Amino acid sequence: MNTPALIFMIIVQGTVLSLTAYFFWKVLKTPPNPEPDSYSENDDVPR
Repeated sequence: MNTPALIFMIIVQGTVLSLTAYFFWKVLKTPPNPEPDSYSENDDVPR
């Protein structure tokens, strides 16, 4: 493998790794949704 190909491969892998880490961190730091998760809590008709 010649030098420009190696440099390009390292840059691309670094970019992909950086984007993956950024979005993974963004998902971990997103606050929870305030809406209820239960179907019974979403019903408008009381039981």
